[in-house]
Amino acid sequence: MPASDGSRPDRNLALELVRVTEAGALASARMVGKGDKEGADQAAVDAMRGMLDTVHMDGVVVIGEGEKDEAPMLYNGENVGDGSLPKVDVAVDPLEGTTLAANGMPSALSVMAVSQRDTMFDPGPCVYMEKLAGGEDIADLLDLDRPLPETLRLVAERRGVGIGDITVVVLERPRHERQVSAIREAGARVRFILHGDVSASLLASSPDAPVDLLWGIGGTPEGVISAAAIKCTGGRLVGRLWPRNDDERQAAVDAGYDLDRQLTEEDLVAGQDCFFSATGITDGDVLQGVRFRARSATTESLVMRSRSKTVRRITAVHDRAKLRELDGVRFG
Repeated sequence: MPASDGSRPDRNLALELVRVTEAGALASARMVGKGDKEGADQAAVDAMRGMLDTVHMDGVVVIGEGEKDEAPMLYNGENVGDGSLPKVDVAVDPLEGTTLAANGMPSALSVMAVSQRDTMFDPGPCVYMEKLAGGEDIADLLDLDRPLPETLRLVAERRGVGIGDITVVVLERPRHERQVSAIREAGARVRFILHGDVSASLLASSPDAPVDLLWGIGGTPEGVISAAAIKCTGGRLVGRLWPRNDDERQAAVDAGYDLDRQLTEEDLVAGQDCFFSATGITDGDVLQGVRFRARSATTESLVMRSRSKTVRRITAVHDRAKLRELDGVRFG
């Protein structure tokens, strides 16, 4: 039950958040395939920022579009919501997969997460994190200190299959070449993605998914957002900060970060009152993208709550004339 004073996020917040990610998806979907990454991202930012002002919360953006000077809206530290209780941390990625959307490729999402104030991990100077994610049945096997091929063998044994049936989702990057070779030499399979490891983390942690694990060095902000989702669905994400150079490493050490520590989803998003919402922009394994018709647009979203472990899949039909009337051409 919600706290009587409204200080704790309650279940009604979930359906307010899905309206925010729907707005981001509808706006950026107008730019899909046009080759304009910045334009697609800005459309999503503008739409989400306007909708966030209507949400009943006193939010602070912990994971956003960057520092204030670089991001005029949804910047780290920005206040969002209508100012009423509850006080919450907000992580937002208006367009996860800007290149995917610009090129009309699969799995672009509009995503956000909310948790109680001071419960989201602040990555400080560290832009990247090594991540390993999988389902609830193999959560205890995920360990970044163990060689990945050994973990693959343990996962195969736990799931009662041969290692040749194990598939790992990996961002296609030069920095991953050695580990990709190790995965293949162990006998497992690799499924490359170009961008979008929030979507891939959701996929890897889902029951009956076509993949078994996600591994890779990707964005720390995406790691925090993925952790929020995994807290709601079950499963495990372990991450370790990955400085890009000596200067970043020293800055992290000076700020008190332990670069050897493995962080779980509980470290990245503490507490039990966590919400996650994602709306598909382009079609993918997890969500269908926005579909435009002459008079309507359809969206598909996931909205989740950690306390109840409720996962809702919401398909919505939006009247395009009403959208234009309310918000102008950005949704049209």
